[in-house]
Amino acid sequence: MGRLARFVFAGAVGFFADAAALWLLLAVTPLGAFVARLLSIGFALCVTWQINRHLTFSPSSRGVTQEGARYGGVGIATSIVNYVVYCAILFALPAMPPLVALAIASLAAMALSFLGYSRLVFDR
Repeated sequence: MGRLARFVFAGAVGFFADAAALWLLLAVTPLGAFVARLLSIGFALCVTWQINRHLTFSPSSRGVTQEGARYGGVGIATSIVNYVVYCAILFALPAMPPLVALAIASLAAMALSFLGYSRLVFDR
């Protein structure tokens, strides 16, 4: 249960990194909600990799390059789920604030992320 709690903590930090980056990109650039979200997801993946690597799971027995590639692969797959849910919400409910859509989409992708990271990246 401790590992799951640490994963939720990493996810919360990643969510706030994602939300802050999205908010900043929307506030100071001409990027729209869809392009800005692609960049904010990438930023959040970098943040959560470091937290999950050092706090949640500990470094794998693989080298940092291979571990990073696996983390990125799982992260991209779950981010696609996250992004599709985010886009679907914004298309279905155009008045929905992008940050609310981000929160809902992030929760939807969380279980997939934990399974992927624990089984494919940081397995022993």
